Amino acid sequence: MSVQGAGILIPAPPTSFYKGGEELPGISLEPSRFPLGVMLFTRGVNDRAAGDKAFAAFVIESLNRHGQEDWGDICEEDRRENELSLKEGYRLLSAYQKDGLPKIWIITEADRSSTTVLFPDEY
Repeated sequence: MSVQGAGILIPAPPTSFYKGGEELPGISLEPSRFPLGVMLFTRGVNDRAAGDKAFAAFVIESLNRHGQEDWGDICEEDRRENELSLKEGYRLLSAYQKDGLPKIWIITEADRSSTTVLFPDEY
């Protein structure tokens, strides 16, 4: 994977990257059906989430969907590829959209060592 923006390791739980001074009530990272590894956010995603409560919540919701094998807004061929990837240990890709918010991609590496959240134009 080639990510143009520098990845930023968020050592704290992802629910803490919103810096608006408020908690994200009722939103937390749920257990995943497969290892997500280290969570990485590109600078663009991190900066947007730090100042936008709705976007931060959308990222967490999307990570939860990804971890539950809900691949979001991808074509049927990519869904089948993800199902194969779960069995064979290949990379996983999800895409999520929500009205008024930018589309994000979530990629979990084949060795399950890390999961990156990025904007499509950062790939």
